[in-house]
Amino acid sequence: MRFKLTLAALSIASSSACFAQTRWDLPSGYPATNFHTENLIQFAADVDKATGGKLKISVHANASLFKAPEIKRAVQGGQAQMGEILLSNFSNEWPVFGVDGIPFLADSYDASMKLYKAQRPLMERKLAEQGMLLLYTVAWPPQGIYVKKPINSAADLKGVKWRAYNPATARIAELVGAQPVTVQAAELAQAMATGVIESYMSSGSTGYDTKTYEHIKYFYDTQAWLPKNAVIVNKAAFDALDKPTQAALQKAGAEAETRGWATSRQKNTEYLDLLKKNGMNIVAPSPQLATDMKKVGDTMLHEWLQKAGPEGQTLIDAYKKP
Repeated sequence: MRFKLTLAALSIASSSACFAQTRWDLPSGYPATNFHTENLIQFAADVDKATGGKLKISVHANASLFKAPEIKRAVQGGQAQMGEILLSNFSNEWPVFGVDGIPFLADSYDASMKLYKAQRPLMERKLAEQGMLLLYTVAWPPQGIYVKKPINSAADLKGVKWRAYNPATARIAELVGAQPVTVQAAELAQAMATGVIESYMSSGSTGYDTKTYEHIKYFYDTQAWLPKNAVIVNKAAFDALDKPTQAALQKAGAEAETRGWATSRQKNTEYLDLLKKNGMNIVAPSPQLATDMKKVGDTMLHEWLQKAGPEGQTLIDAYKKP
């Protein structure tokens, strides 16, 4: 009898060993209803299916596990096996992370993808040095200016309380004479409701997610830049997976990238229509405002190249190559 029980126990142990389940955490700074997060959830489901349940990824939306600026460090330190970050949040750490936050450098989806292709090899090398790998990126829709009052030029933004969520948006505030106030996405709705900010630059997506139309009534569609979210993976956690699981993760990542960029394009028009339906005035920038903001972009590109040095110049040359 004891022999039979031992055999049964060995049999159970053996089957468990054959199906060792790995669980990963994937923190994100955005709401569960945001298209980036929906893409993450689809990606996690694809990995689950492709690995037959061997790798389970839990998506933690809306900064519920780590605040947005903390996610990169959490992945690097192994507190989370992977995470989604806004690359331009980390431009002070390394200028190349913030190249897509330079206004009017890449102001369309095609230009943004071209910039990403020039940027990706550099990012892969930097993240590898930091013990991580880049799985995929997805661009946000083009950025415009949300503001409480009609504006005709950059001078009309002087003294306005302006949301800054990364070095680039803080610098824009300085250049137009606005007053920068640091507010991350998860706190944006409250900041508007309490009057902490009166204006900010972001996409139609963020405006709709945060019900900006309840507090701010004008959106100037400047299409200034398309910042990217990146999904990064802790290299030690990746290396601990078997080869088929690694391949499944990378395949699902490539599919999430293609799907995410296509969804971003489609959603841009949808979000602007939804904002309009909810009382937002969608306004084309005046020639003066467009000229003023282009000057801001030129200044920031010059400053960025000084910080980024030869590496940055190589990236820009590769991007501008026909």
